[in-house]
Amino acid sequence: MTTLPPLPMTRPKLTALARQKLPCSPRTIPRSQLIKEKDDIDHYLEVNFKGLPKEEVAAYRNSYKKNICVDMLRDGYHKSFTELFALMEKWDALREAAKVRSLFWLQRPLEEQPDKLDHFYYYLTRAEAAERKEYFEEVYNNLYALACYFNTSEDKWVRNHFYERCFKIAQLIKVDCGKKEAEAHAHMGLLFEEDGQLLEAAEHYEAFHQLTQGRIWKDETGRVLNLLACESLLRTYRLLSDKMLENKEYKQAIRILIKASEIAKEGNDKKMVEEASYYLGLAHLAAGEYETALAVLNTYGKISTDLDDDLSLGRAYEATAKVLQSQRQMAEAVKYLKKVVKIARKNFQSLDFVRASTMLGDIYNKKGYYNKASEYFQQAFDTTAELTNIPLMDETKVHYGIAKAHQMMLTINSYIESADLTSLDYLLSWKENRSDIAPDPTIGGSRRSTMESLYQTSEFSEEDLCGFPDNQKNET
Repeated sequence: MTTLPPLPMTRPKLTALARQKLPCSPRTIPRSQLIKEKDDIDHYLEVNFKGLPKEEVAAYRNSYKKNICVDMLRDGYHKSFTELFALMEKWDALREAAKVRSLFWLQRPLEEQPDKLDHFYYYLTRAEAAERKEYFEEVYNNLYALACYFNTSEDKWVRNHFYERCFKIAQLIKVDCGKKEAEAHAHMGLLFEEDGQLLEAAEHYEAFHQLTQGRIWKDETGRVLNLLACESLLRTYRLLSDKMLENKEYKQAIRILIKASEIAKEGNDKKMVEEASYYLGLAHLAAGEYETALAVLNTYGKISTDLDDDLSLGRAYEATAKVLQSQRQMAEAVKYLKKVVKIARKNFQSLDFVRASTMLGDIYNKKGYYNKASEYFQQAFDTTAELTNIPLMDETKVHYGIAKAHQMMLTINSYIESADLTSLDYLLSWKENRSDIAPDPTIGGSRRSTMESLYQTSEFSEEDLCGFPDNQKNET
């Protein structure tokens, strides 16, 4: 939000007098006197301020808000008064409506916020004076200053009102080659985007992008407007594509993301191209176009490598692993997921680490590698416990429990199949305390050696890599 300097305004006499009695003024009358009824105030003025003109008496008697309105009318700013009065009515209506919805809503009435009233008076009257002379750029600047001042969470509706006013005025400015009009489209795009009207936002951002093409215009912070237009369009297109993918409108989502990729390339910003490639790859994955998805994600990975962006590279590997899983190329998917785990651990990305570990555990569990599945589910569970993320911890705990149950099932099955007294003793002992069950040294030796070798090996053997996608290998 733009921070505006204190107003260099010279207040009319009526307003200046009224401001002296405000609670926030350095020169204040005791609060007990301010809340007196009208007759008491008249008596106080008669005793203490004999000889005051009628208008000065009114300045003390009336609210600051009323004095602001009177000064606007007295100075001939009837249009400013009409706009301010309409805003004050809406302000009060919204305040009352919000007070009904929430007992803890604490927004103060406008009359208790003299600084806001001062800004209204100063900029609205200047805008009206400039409009009379058809100095539309100055009108725009004053209205935009008001929009910036009210860019707070509780006053955004006021900001949006002045964004709309700026947009109308910008159409009349012909001396700046369309810069103000481009800025106004950006503000309207933001207004609609925040309201969830993404199609309308996209229209304004497209106009913003078109007006800034080939220009080196910058905003007040020094950022190039065309780059801002590209970023805004990419963000809106991505949100639109998310909704389309939710509705299984895959072709429309891919089409709009391809458009986003082209705009990112126009912006000549590798980071934007990288981001656009990622979401386009995910859209192809959702549509079942696996080869295309792999090609796009490969481009995304290369750009991430060029930018030395480990976090984006981890996202590329994770998305690629999902594509490979969909193609039932589990061994290749495992390779990529292990890279994700390594990158996430290195960069302290706990959630990425949990997600990749859970995916690895799920693959191993489905293929019968229960020791390995337990290992990955356990490290996912331990990490969520450190994060104190209760919902995620409960989810990984269930995965871990299932893998441990599968792991124990192999040993219990072997005891049952052996059908001897020693095996029966082990089973009865386990049933009494429900702890981990140890394999019998004579019955489970060959199997245990196989299990231990699988547990200690971090990669699949060449034979496993060839057979993993189609042949399930139980640890037996």
